[in-house]
Amino acid sequence: MEQLSPAYLSTMAAQVGGLSAFLGGFAAAFLGTLLALGSRGRTASLSIGFAVSSSVAFVVAVVASTGLAAVLHPQAPQAVAASFPLIGARILMVLGFIIGLYALLFSLALSGWSRSRGTGYTTSIAAGIGMALVSWVIVRVG
Repeated sequence: MEQLSPAYLSTMAAQVGGLSAFLGGFAAAFLGTLLALGSRGRTASLSIGFAVSSSVAFVVAVVASTGLAAVLHPQAPQAVAASFPLIGARILMVLGFIIGLYALLFSLALSGWSRSRGTGYTTSIAAGIGMALVSWVIVRVG
């Protein structure tokens, strides 16, 4: 992995943490809605599973990014900074964020199929376009 400056990594951790918290909250609210609807069936169960996976992945990303931001702060205690695994937290933050994004998009794609074929096509196409755009950004930036 490329060596990044602490200031850059701290800023990225703050951005990813904030966005993960927002998207994780959305995923949890979406999960609650899916559960409240009481839809039964394989498609509904898969959508619920992806919503849970998304929420959990975003929680992991938030915790890892918070740890990174705390350790990279200029006033962080030396003992804390020396004992914190930067590479591991960075990997967890990035993986949590990416898994959370894709799981949320998969959940959104599947959610429409519980209602009707037309709605299923609409949600799947919209989420597919989102996945393609997210993948393009990840490849270009990463």
